[in-house]
Amino acid sequence: MIVVRNCFIAKPGNASKLATMFRDIVIPGVTDAGLVKSARVLTDMTGDFNRVVFEYEVENLAGVDAMMREYTTNTKVRDSMKGYTDLWITGSRELMQVL
Repeated sequence: MIVVRNCFIAKPGNASKLATMFRDIVIPGVTDAGLVKSARVLTDMTGDFNRVVFEYEVENLAGVDAMMREYTTNTKVRDSMKGYTDLWITGSRELMQVL
């Protein structure tokens, strides 16, 4: 199993907007596609300010690839995320294998 963690540092005042956008696609967009076992949105309590994490689990690297394709081709998800790049300063992706 692989945990995919997309980490963003939002612009000041935009962390809750970004988190809401991710939260809104977790249930109706991403999980309906049946690609992920679980997905969640996390916000900072300590550490970097304005940090938003969108995390999900897939079985293998093929699942990561399928998720990326779904994310870029699903018009419902794309419409929901329109303008999200204006809300953050920097971001990164971590792929973590669960042993």
